[in-house]
Amino acid sequence: MAQAKNRKRQISGNPARRGSVTAPPPKPVTLGDWIGAARLRTLPLAITPVLIGTGAAVLVGDLFHWVIALACLAVSVSLQIGVNFANDYSDGVRGTDDHRVGPARLTASRRVKPKTVLAVAFVFFGLAGLAGLAIVVRTQQWWMLAVGAVCIVAAWFYTGGRRPYGYNALGEVFVFVFFGLVATLGTTWVQAHALPQEAWFGAVAAGLFACAVLLANNLRDIDQDRVAGKRTLTVLIGGRATQAVYTSLVVLALAIGAYLAFFYPIAWLTLLVLLAAGPAIVIVWSYRTARELVLVLQLTSLSSVAYGAVLAWAFVG
Repeated sequence: MAQAKNRKRQISGNPARRGSVTAPPPKPVTLGDWIGAARLRTLPLAITPVLIGTGAAVLVGDLFHWVIALACLAVSVSLQIGVNFANDYSDGVRGTDDHRVGPARLTASRRVKPKTVLAVAFVFFGLAGLAGLAIVVRTQQWWMLAVGAVCIVAAWFYTGGRRPYGYNALGEVFVFVFFGLVATLGTTWVQAHALPQEAWFGAVAAGLFACAVLLANNLRDIDQDRVAGKRTLTVLIGGRATQAVYTSLVVLALAIGAYLAFFYPIAWLTLLVLLAAGPAIVIVWSYRTARELVLVLQLTSLSSVAYGAVLAWAFVG
């Protein structure tokens, strides 16, 4: 009888609490987490068009406007970081990043309030706007204020708003136009007030590399994007076609460098980019896990900035 009473006392209490394990508190957000959210591996894509555009401007005007070039770099980098934080916010609140491969995002990890991430995104958009305004005041090209406004609006609606075009297979169009054509040609124009054909060729090449990076990213996330309803180009055409398109973009960019080499011999060195781009292509076709494609992102981004540096050297050399 006494043993039965003791057992009764042992099982008394709140059933919901018995056997429950207290979840560990979330780890505090560190500076490294914020730096990771800025996605530094994508920043070479912001540097490449400024390098090419500046080289083309020197080719035309025979002068290096270093202050304007640095301001263009500030616009491009700030806009890229702003896009990355805006994507972190938008994908996080939609649940797209809940099961992503790679570093955890701030919003999806629930360690940072979504409004805080959004505020940081707009801070960088603001910095891009201020740098752009400085360029306009210095060059007196006031019509470019409209171009800057379109860039910021397009950056937000990539994954933001009710109908983000990045969720409807138009992401590659965005990066080609804004991180290829607009960034490169804009850099050339504000320094030389001219758009030589070299700037156009370089702008297309920069855009191709930017699209290749986005394709590799979307190939890595294809399974999660399908579940989340994110209709990227990769989701629509499938993994095999994405591999072919990725390879074609990189090869076409290198072909542009080879063509320009007939007029600017130093541009032959752009083919050295194959030291990084070649392994990236091999991984794209042979990967077994999505995590392997993180290396493809890094290699393609580095290929892009190396290509841009060589092409700029070819133009000014």
